[in-house]
Amino acid sequence: MRHIREVLRLHYSVGMSQRAVARSLGLAQGTVSKYLNRARRAGLTWPLRPELDDDARLENRLYPPPSDRPSDERPQPDWALVHRELRRPNVTLMLLWEEYCDASSDSFSYSWFCERYKEWAGRLKPTLRQVHVAGEKLFVDYSGHTMEVVDGLTGEVRSTQIFVAVLGASNYTYAEASLSQSLPDWIASHVRAFAFFGGVARQTVSDNLKAGITRACFHEPMVNRTYADLARHYRTAIVPARPYRPRDKAKVEVGVQIVGRWILARLRNRRFFSLATLNQAIHALLVELNDRPLRSWGRSRRELFQELDQPALTPLPDEPYEYAEWKRCRVNLDYHVEIAKHYYSVPHSLVHQEVEARITQKTVEIFLRGKRVASHLRSTLPHRPTTIPEHMPSSHRRYRDWTHERIRSEAAKVGPDAQTLIDVILRSRPHPEQGFRSAIGILGLVKRYSQERVDAACARALLLNARSYKSVAAILKNGPDRTAPPAEDVNRPLTGTPYRPPKGTPLIGVLCW
Repeated sequence: MRHIREVLRLHYSVGMSQRAVARSLGLAQGTVSKYLNRARRAGLTWPLRPELDDDARLENRLYPPPSDRPSDERPQPDWALVHRELRRPNVTLMLLWEEYCDASSDSFSYSWFCERYKEWAGRLKPTLRQVHVAGEKLFVDYSGHTMEVVDGLTGEVRSTQIFVAVLGASNYTYAEASLSQSLPDWIASHVRAFAFFGGVARQTVSDNLKAGITRACFHEPMVNRTYADLARHYRTAIVPARPYRPRDKAKVEVGVQIVGRWILARLRNRRFFSLATLNQAIHALLVELNDRPLRSWGRSRRELFQELDQPALTPLPDEPYEYAEWKRCRVNLDYHVEIAKHYYSVPHSLVHQEVEARITQKTVEIFLRGKRVASHLRSTLPHRPTTIPEHMPSSHRRYRDWTHERIRSEAAKVGPDAQTLIDVILRSRPHPEQGFRSAIGILGLVKRYSQERVDAACARALLLNARSYKSVAAILKNGPDRTAPPAEDVNRPLTGTPYRPPKGTPLIGVLCW
């Protein structure tokens, strides 16, 4: 009793920890913990009351004699409650036994408590023997059963796939029908399941479905990039079950059986003409399934969910996940990447490099080693480019800024003969854009020669019926523009009429590629 008195004094009066008390008195820490637990159950603190000065009375208070009541008349723990509480984080059998002792003065020992709980748990179904912590795991899979949907217009009968999701601690179940097991339907079913639960488990345990798992491996499975993107958005971890190990996802295996027996079997004689009406019928029966009391628990899945999983789930993000696919691309020589037969630009310095494209319904984002380098609105026009001017080299941007209207305006500044020659050049080509290079080249001669000389050279070229940049450049180089033209050339009439292209017609990209 002397040691017990010192333990109480040092812990309650001095405020020392159990480890410090054990070192001070030369006792094991477990012994100190046992003394303090017995004192707490007996309602003792420090200082002790005067009537407990006698060691015999203190010992009788801390170590009461065994009860003479038969064991079958003594209070029994609620084993179903014990089993549920063990699913909470950091809850142990020792803690539950202490609470049981606090609630009853005529309780059993800890060893008896553990043995009786193991006997009770051994009578449960094998799939319930695993202890799942609340909010820790969500098990997902497709059922092997299908439901038929009839197209009301064509009469075509389609088989739908049944997606099932089960929370580990409460067995709370979600099910829905989808048209396929493809990646878009797989991701959309996850998004709706998370919304149904109102939160996200810390781990999502899935089968090695091709839509979600790129490579099934016993040690290091490879998760699909879109599936990993979904997990990152909802702050969960994808943990694929080991190949050929169905017990890794036993919860959802049982959930698939229950959904088949209690939902799909009841709908077997009904005919559905749309996926929406089928899912409405499934959800109505799903409410009944989650409200049915479990035989071993005496509680329904919904009650267990509200008590265990719901408070422990991670909150949903502000916005639901937007489906996105990833594609590896190599930047072409024209600094564009091809996605769904459309071409999107990236900075021209990335030519020949491998990039990753994140493709949603509305946008296309280009990433290089995890850093976004370009973003575009998604286009459905095939074989057409979407180009951002900042992605182009400076020389290409200069060509891109030239239009019919600007060419004619610049030619008019040089002189009337230059304007006439450029109009003739544009008119003489099968497509006016084919004459842009010649026209821009002639206007560029003003940088080396004066406007007067370029206009005079254009006049000479018109008289000689020369309609090219090389002809005008040769005239300026050799100097015949400085002499007056022969009389017979002055009176020669010009053929054709000036070309008048549509106002604002742009220079197409073929000039700069």
